[in-house]
Amino acid sequence: MGSNPTARAKKRKVLAKIKIYFKEAYDELVNNVTWPTWLELQNNTILVVTASVLLSVVIFIIDFSIGINKEGFWKGVIGWIYENL
Repeated sequence: MGSNPTARAKKRKVLAKIKIYFKEAYDELVNNVTWPTWLELQNNTILVVTASVLLSVVIFIIDFSIGINKEGFWKGVIGWIYENL
């Protein structure tokens, strides 16, 4: 089994580049990223949950109003699409 010095050197260079990448990524996250405060995080979470619930209600109302057929039975948008294809 012969050993190839150039292949080992290439492998070391690749491993060194990977090590540098992780070191720089860690440094970026620790020193340059501005993380939100706990209060900002809570406020933004409440905003996203509220917006999601409101959007869900609007979509349900639209689906319900489109989904009422001649018999008064609600099939929703999917039922309406299947009926009209």
